[in-house]
Amino acid sequence: MISPRQELREITAALRRSLAAERADGLVVLTGLPPARQPPVSPPSAPEAPAASAVSTPPPPVPEPRAVPEPPTAPAEVAAPAAPVFQPQVRALDQPSDALAPFGDLVGRVAACRSCTLCDGRTATVFGEGSPHADLVFCGEAPGYEEDRSGRPFVGAAGVLLTSMIENGLRMRREDVFILNTLKCRPPRNRAPSPVEAAACRPFLEEQLSVLRPRVIVALGNSAVRSLLGEAGGITRLRGTVVDALGAKVVPTFHPAYLLRNPAAKRDAWEDLKLVMRLLAEPR
Repeated sequence: MISPRQELREITAALRRSLAAERADGLVVLTGLPPARQPPVSPPSAPEAPAASAVSTPPPPVPEPRAVPEPPTAPAEVAAPAAPVFQPQVRALDQPSDALAPFGDLVGRVAACRSCTLCDGRTATVFGEGSPHADLVFCGEAPGYEEDRSGRPFVGAAGVLLTSMIENGLRMRREDVFILNTLKCRPPRNRAPSPVEAAACRPFLEEQLSVLRPRVIVALGNSAVRSLLGEAGGITRLRGTVVDALGAKVVPTFHPAYLLRNPAAKRDAWEDLKLVMRLLAEPR
């Protein structure tokens, strides 16, 4: 049998448990009692990371606008150096400016000629130069490179030798003779004149000689001999002879350019010059 004291203890303990439960639930607050023990509060869990498939790809960065480079400034034009003035190897003749006046409009007609294709590549026509009253005429083949540039006949290395033949051999001045070519335009690469080209220039040559009326014509080389005489023979066979043609005495001899390549032939050329001097010394 439970004693009243023990029963009171059990009732008191039950009452305490009931009050503690109600207090914990916030139903009743009793002063003077110790606070009810609170259950431990666990920290809030971190939110779960979204699945990889749910993560959206960030947009690509927008590139900054690139500066457009300034167009390069064109360099200032540098003036090309002036081409050196062409200087013929043969001095200019000491003659009046109207030395060719006796030929009238022939000089202009030669300059304007387009009778053959040589006119397409020429720099200048080469009419000829010297005294229009000369007793002696030297007739060459055609203008060369330096003659085409200067408009004068025999002004290159061959012209230097021809001048020496005139001044040192014949004891005459270049101004005292007349020098011309069968062609008035330079053939390409200084080739020999073709029959068509020679025929186109033939009227000019005959008109020049009709004005000059020389006593002696020195034909320099094969092409000049063919144009003046119609001879197809080589200069070696014809040189040293005298042919009457075109109202004058024609003396064939070597071209100065040939003499530069074959110095041994200068002896024969000297004999031809002595023949020229004898013809000039004859009475008219």
